Amino acid sequence: MNKTQRTLSVLALSTAALALTACDQSKPPTVGEKIDNGIARTQEAATEAKQDMQAAGSEIKQDASQAGTNIADGAADMTITTKVKTALAGDDQLSALAINVDTSNKVVTLTGPAPNQAASDRASSLAQAVEGVTEVKNLLTVGAKS
Repeated sequence: MNKTQRTLSVLALSTAALALTACDQSKPPTVGEKIDNGIARTQEAATEAKQDMQAAGSEIKQDASQAGTNIADGAADMTITTKVKTALAGDDQLSALAINVDTSNKVVTLTGPAPNQAASDRASSLAQAVEGVTEVKNLLTVGAKS
């Protein structure tokens, strides 16, 4: 049940309670008591509605903030991946190799073939040199053909 539905339910229940109070046959309330009871219930419902709205606003703010962070992190990872691929493509020893680059939370993972350990180490060094990279996971297969 969303916040609006809950607020409307509280208001409806308050109105029903007011109507039931008016129907109480044991001691007929005076007009003033009916009005006072109605005002009190309306104030309670308004207070609950206000609290629900504030809670919903807080949740929306948190969700928006998290979404913004996720978008920024994703953009940073895409930028890092592009820079690492560019660095590998610009290197004479590595440009012809089929090295896959994946970045998640600023951690770069290299997969694919490397003709020798020196090429694998060179790929790690180039990736680590890219601004923003916090870690490089070198999963290149040494001795494999590209």
